[in-house]
Amino acid sequence: MKKLSLAILSVSIILAACTGGGQKSQPTGETKTMFTGAKGEVKIMTLDPGHFHAALVQKSMYDQVESVVHVYAPEGPDVEDHLARINGYNTRAEAPTSWEEVVYKGGDFFEKMLSEKPGNVMVVSGNNAKKTEYILKTIEGGINVLADKPMVITPEDFPKLEQAFQVAAEKGVLLYDIMTERHEITTMLQRELSKNTAVFGSLQTGTAEEPAITKESVHHFSKMVSGNPLKRPAWFFDTKQQGEGIVDVNTHLVDLIQWEAFPEVILSKTDVEIVSGKRWTTDLTPEMFKKVTALDQYPEYLQKDVVDGTLKVYSNGEIIYKLKGIYAKASVIWNFEAPAGAGDTHYSIMRGTNCNLVIKQGAEQGYKPTLYIESISGSPAELESNLTKAVDVDLQTAYPGIKLVKQSDKLWMVEIPASYKVGHEAHFTQVTDKYLQYLIDGKLPDWEVPNMIVKYYTTTEGLKAALK
Repeated sequence: MKKLSLAILSVSIILAACTGGGQKSQPTGETKTMFTGAKGEVKIMTLDPGHFHAALVQKSMYDQVESVVHVYAPEGPDVEDHLARINGYNTRAEAPTSWEEVVYKGGDFFEKMLSEKPGNVMVVSGNNAKKTEYILKTIEGGINVLADKPMVITPEDFPKLEQAFQVAAEKGVLLYDIMTERHEITTMLQRELSKNTAVFGSLQTGTAEEPAITKESVHHFSKMVSGNPLKRPAWFFDTKQQGEGIVDVNTHLVDLIQWEAFPEVILSKTDVEIVSGKRWTTDLTPEMFKKVTALDQYPEYLQKDVVDGTLKVYSNGEIIYKLKGIYAKASVIWNFEAPAGAGDTHYSIMRGTNCNLVIKQGAEQGYKPTLYIESISGSPAELESNLTKAVDVDLQTAYPGIKLVKQSDKLWMVEIPASYKVGHEAHFTQVTDKYLQYLIDGKLPDWEVPNMIVKYYTTTEGLKAALK
């Protein structure tokens, strides 16, 4: 009898370990959530936080998340900078947080996390060289994963990511990436208006020269984060560790293209046809490099990218592709520093049969994203009537206070109250809140996993095309 009890206990321990606090697999193949929304039931483990996005997940507190966070990282400045950011949130004057960081530092940090497993959600945002491997092994350990983009940076590692999603389904845990740009208000309104056939008509097919939907993003190596100058790790400039721009920031753009052009539609890899890909460098002088890294010289692993003393970083990229027959373009540009008063910027256009929905964020807009509607066919008066109803009546329930402002006979702007313009850093809290609800639900929306797979297939295949 004693042996039987021990056997039952052993099986129970194994099953508990496999769940990692997430959902456990049922004999029927269904999953049952182990999360209820109770206070402190989500226990975060932060893995090798080399990118400032890891800290932004903790810029706010969440009732559902335990205040003790376990950090596993190698020794070095990356983890120290992360802890300094968390301390900054804990000690700020307005709405201070109360995180307690329990830190393990060592070369075996990943193995230590898997063996100790003090949490049930792993947050990873840092060096991308081994990120896909970390994600897969963490999922195999029955631990939920909230990952910063990109989850994969090479075509060779893409099958590992597909495997991670398959194992996650088998284990009943949730793998999700942090798509902050879905929470930017002009993008949200662009998506809503594109679904209104009286306003937008239908999405054009487009051409390679004039795609039906275009997303362009301009980023800067030198910038401010949480009120302080950002110090970037030197490995950020090594595309073997960070990834090229075409597979990094472009993740957001490809995600938005799918999210807006085919909202809640389950996509597959066969829906994607890469038309072309290209890549080019941003050149950094030693002075520029020192300003953003505080290092006097390029590390040895960057010497392969140095020409006549200038560091050449393949941070820029463009993919033109067809998604379910619709031409799309995603491109990213990295400059060293933004003009005075500016920051990272976004341009987007969705070409409909009735009008174009355009987001601009240039000097004319005061470097603030602004949504315009351009009439391209039919009666501008009819479009204005439909637009007025769509903006000033239909969308008021979800977005009270927005207003249509006429610019000319064929051009309108959506005026958006400042309360909706929360900024990039606040979007991390919004994404985390959504993920916490998915943990309670025990699942992601049906389209999320297949579309994440399609997204990373697009970026990695785009890189493959650019390298030819």
